[in-house]
Amino acid sequence: MGSQHELPADRSYSKPLGIRFLEYIKKAKLSYESHQAIVLIVTFFAYASYHATRKTTSIVKSALDPQSSDVGLKFPWRITYLSAPAESKGLSWVLGDGWAPFNGSDGTALLGQLDVAFLSVYALGMYFSGHMGDRMNLRIFLTVGMVGTGLFTSLFGAGYWAKIHSFYYYLIVQMIAGLFQSTGWPSVVAVVGKWFGKKKRGLIMGIWNAHTSVGNITGSLIASALLSYGWGWSFVVPGLLIAFMGLVVFFFLPVSPESVGAYREEDEVDSLRKSEEEEGVTEPLLGSNTELKEKAVGFIEAWKIPGVAPFAFCLFFAKLVAYTFLYWLPYYISHTAIEGKYLSNEAAGNLSTFFDIGGVLGGILAGHISDRLDARAITAATFMYCAIPALYFYRSYGHVSVVMNVALMFICGMFVNGPYALITTAVSADLGTHSSLKGSSKALATVTAIIDGTGSVGAAIGPLLTGYISAESWSAVFTMLMGAALVAGLLLTRLVVAEVAARISESRSQGGSQTGSEAPELDV
Repeated sequence: MGSQHELPADRSYSKPLGIRFLEYIKKAKLSYESHQAIVLIVTFFAYASYHATRKTTSIVKSALDPQSSDVGLKFPWRITYLSAPAESKGLSWVLGDGWAPFNGSDGTALLGQLDVAFLSVYALGMYFSGHMGDRMNLRIFLTVGMVGTGLFTSLFGAGYWAKIHSFYYYLIVQMIAGLFQSTGWPSVVAVVGKWFGKKKRGLIMGIWNAHTSVGNITGSLIASALLSYGWGWSFVVPGLLIAFMGLVVFFFLPVSPESVGAYREEDEVDSLRKSEEEEGVTEPLLGSNTELKEKAVGFIEAWKIPGVAPFAFCLFFAKLVAYTFLYWLPYYISHTAIEGKYLSNEAAGNLSTFFDIGGVLGGILAGHISDRLDARAITAATFMYCAIPALYFYRSYGHVSVVMNVALMFICGMFVNGPYALITTAVSADLGTHSSLKGSSKALATVTAIIDGTGSVGAAIGPLLTGYISAESWSAVFTMLMGAALVAGLLLTRLVVAEVAARISESRSQGGSQTGSEAPELDV
């Protein structure tokens, strides 16, 4: 346990009332480790609630647009149903009549437009949110974002009771919800990054990033369970949940060690010493003036940080794959005959959670492996390449049986979400505290927003293309996803080569020291 020192709290923040209450009950100041535990728990459930509200749309899709005559009917094992009117009528009876305007012939395309509208605003808002997050009280910023998300998620569901059938109502509500959703990721990563150093960051954040899958699973289960009471409840209940978690954030989240007077001296000393050794700095990084540490990094300057651009564009294609599954997997399952039978909306939603369960394991494995190898790019690229055969086998054999579908879906989730989780957490935090920033602590939200914002553009394009392509052939959709996974891996090639060269250089250096000879330095 590191030594702790009392520091004056950062004037831009105030200690959360919940923390003060805990200290009052305990009658002592909370330890640094206690604050870290609170940060992990609060941010975990905060972002899980973001994803719970985001997942509901994919669950409700089949209730809004149940019939879509051509969607998913292009697989060989379903061609027999095309000429069987009885089966078609049975499908309509199972899924219901839908909800105008989404139950028409263009319903699939309209749902795809909702997805792209939400994600486009989300991606654009991400850049601004990161910029603002590094300049504002993150606790207040996150609270406003969560309450706003809850309000507009609930307003989407209110269309059920108000009997609203205007496409533009749902479009506008989704766009505003996307804007509020963009506040979440840069904020939680920035807070966690300020409390945890680089050591074991991949493993810690890999485990912590399970909130994405936990949120998806929670959202799926809640939305599926409430569908029978009316699809509006599938939006209102998650909306109330995230609004409540916003209040928890307001009362309990300590945004930085300085804001609560918690500080570990050796962490700062080790960080500065390592930075000086790596950069060969002969002058103190901060000098006698600490103003540099408070200066936020600009948008263009953040793009120039080594590694930001390759990982950002890699995430573009990784999220294209991940979000296509997020928004369309329950719909795909409910419109695909498994063992010759169609699953109900609720069953399809529940079954889709295995993709997210696989994602939990994938995120933890990717984080742990990247820590052990000290090679983020190699780990991310390898997972993306492995996702290609996983997607192929799921598309080809997922219809054989429910067990086969679950097993292959789990594997897809592991390889698709593994690099996605790694890049959006540990990689973003690493780059947001890169040595080239020379001690600046105000780049985390900006760097995170750039990487995840760029990825969110791909997240918007994937579901949109799927809405159109799936009307012709789901085979083409999976081909698109496999191609995206390949490109994602290739974009990290230069970084992979650099990491391999570094490992070779390190191995030679260790070999030279053991034999008493000097190993030549390798400039990587």
